[in-house]
Amino acid sequence: MTDTHTGGCACGTVRYQVRGKPVLAAVCHCTFCQRRLASAFAILATFEEQNVEILQGELAEVEHHSDVSGRWLRMQFCPKCGTTVSHRAQLRPGMRTIAGGTFDDPRWFTIDRHIWAQSKLPWVTIPEGVAVYQQAFVPAPA
Repeated sequence: MTDTHTGGCACGTVRYQVRGKPVLAAVCHCTFCQRRLASAFAILATFEEQNVEILQGELAEVEHHSDVSGRWLRMQFCPKCGTTVSHRAQLRPGMRTIAGGTFDDPRWFTIDRHIWAQSKLPWVTIPEGVAVYQQAFVPAPA
C-alpha cells in the first residue's frame, strides 16, 4: 500500500494528497519566504510532481523571479482564503513543493536541512544535527 498524506488550505476549498516521502524536506529562512508567508521561515516538502494530486478546488498562481538567481518560483494558493499550498521552482523541473504547514498532520515528515540561514531571524534556533546552509543547498545550474 502506498504511503499517502492529505492537506489543504485554511478554508477547506483546496484539498490535496501526496504519495510517498518528500524528496527534500527543508526549512527556508530567505527573506522572500519570510515575506511571502508572513512568517519567520517556510517549511518545504518537495515531491515528484506525479506524487501530488489536487483532490478538490482550483489553485491560483503567481510567478516571482529571484533577485539573486533570476530563476522563477510559481506559487500556488487558494483564491478564496489566500493560503499558499504549493510551489514549483525553475531549479527543480518535475517537482512540486508543498507548504509543510498545510498538511493535516505536518509531523509525519522530518526536516533534513535549513537553507538561507544567513537570513535567519535571530530568535529562531536550528536544532543540532540538521544540515545548515548559509544560502541555497543546490548549486545554480551552469
